[in-house]
Amino acid sequence: MPYQEQIAGADTLIKSYNGAWDGIDAEAVARMQLQNRFRTGLDIARYTAAIMRRDMAAYDADPAAYTQSLGCWHGFIGQQKLISIKKHFGSTKGKYLYLSGWMVAALRSDFGPLPDQSMHEKTSVPALIEELYTFLKQADARELSLMFRELDKARETGNEVEAQRLANAIDNFETHVVPIIADIDAGFGNAEATYLLAKKMIEAGACALQIENQVSDEKQCGHQDGKVTVPHEDFLQKVRACRYAFLELGVEDGIIVTRTDSLGAGLTKQIAYSREAGDLGDQYNAFLDCEEVSDITALRGDVVIERDGKLMRPKRLPSNLYQFREGTGADRCVLDCITSLQNGADLLWIETEKPHIEQIASMVDRIREAVPNAKLVYNNSPSFNWTLNFRQQVYDRWAAEGQDVSGYDRARLMSADYDETELAREADERIRTFQKDASARAGIFHHLITLPTYHTAALSTDNLAREYFGDAAMLGYVKGVQRQEIRQGIACVKHQNMSGSDIGDDHKEYFAGEAALKAGGSHNTMNQFAA
Repeated sequence: MPYQEQIAGADTLIKSYNGAWDGIDAEAVARMQLQNRFRTGLDIARYTAAIMRRDMAAYDADPAAYTQSLGCWHGFIGQQKLISIKKHFGSTKGKYLYLSGWMVAALRSDFGPLPDQSMHEKTSVPALIEELYTFLKQADARELSLMFRELDKARETGNEVEAQRLANAIDNFETHVVPIIADIDAGFGNAEATYLLAKKMIEAGACALQIENQVSDEKQCGHQDGKVTVPHEDFLQKVRACRYAFLELGVEDGIIVTRTDSLGAGLTKQIAYSREAGDLGDQYNAFLDCEEVSDITALRGDVVIERDGKLMRPKRLPSNLYQFREGTGADRCVLDCITSLQNGADLLWIETEKPHIEQIASMVDRIREAVPNAKLVYNNSPSFNWTLNFRQQVYDRWAAEGQDVSGYDRARLMSADYDETELAREADERIRTFQKDASARAGIFHHLITLPTYHTAALSTDNLAREYFGDAAMLGYVKGVQRQEIRQGIACVKHQNMSGSDIGDDHKEYFAGEAALKAGGSHNTMNQFAA
């Protein structure tokens, strides 16, 4: 609703109380309403699900329209990311947030730092979703507060042109609230547990849930060893549980991202139930590493299956886990993905061990034979050594083409000795264009970095500690932090404003009028950053 209409509506409501509400200012009401556009997490989930659906359709029409996100472990980090995006690019279109279970485990658990093995409290995930959206909504309130103040100033000085420009800007204000793709791990238990957690996450505002096909109680980070997958039907129960949660809560276009860890998972906890040859359970079991049973007296508590008319014993480890045949990971990934899409998933996630476009594309091409519009969410993971991987990819291509690579040691390509070489420059260019190239070739709709802000927090803190506790002392903070904030226009250099001080002053004035004791007066040291 346009700003002036919102004011008029509030004015009509106030007058209907025959003077009892005359102490309420209609424009102040309209401003507060605009600053609180989203009343509930479900409002956010419905709004952002529609955004993702439109973006998915745009990508289907043009692969250059891929989307991106960064993982954030705190509401403030997510807020600053979106403020920066609006500052640098003018719009948040195509930019999301990713909520990483890895970072929840490492940074948000009451147990302290944990590995990414689903040991953290499941409620910490919806709590972080709610926190992220609280900070994003506060970013809206802050930016609108600044616009309202500028509007008041334009009116006071009689600048009608500026006042009209600001009124139009308020009407066309773009919210900082964007979709969150939220990691539900392997569902934290059975399908009922998954459903209950999914509801909490959706109620907090999540429009997209990412779930993986590992065993819940054996879940491992996708880039760790020891991953154990479950049969398809077990996984599909959890996919359906997520869909039921979306539908129950009225988020009819909620997004489910199904992740397969089969490329790196060589183990399964159970043999799939099969009703007839060629069914889904039979296809899953066909990947098991088996040996033919020639002497049934040698069986001691073993499980046997029939394969091609023969009695076969799946290889079972001392952990009581069953082993898949070597080299079947890609085939299992393809089957996982097709099965997920044919049973309610919207997007795929294939966890790979390196960022190699043709490796990803080789699987996506096969998936798209069955589901032509299959699309991926891809983890541009910090677990990859991007520099080494891409330098080795360039080295290998040059060697295959017969170029001279004698000046390079493939095993040492990470060395700074190579930073200014032609090979390093080509590798960096391939890294720069990786997202664009992979979206065009390998069906990647959404590129995310799972835990970048974990690393940026560590790096910036290390740099500050080195300088501040060293010879630079206070200059280490001033030169390396504050001066850069001022020069680069980082909004939180005015940290009182960022934390809501001016919004509080606005409210004091609404509530108390001239009697308001406001914090933002001439003696507020934040005014030192006005220029």
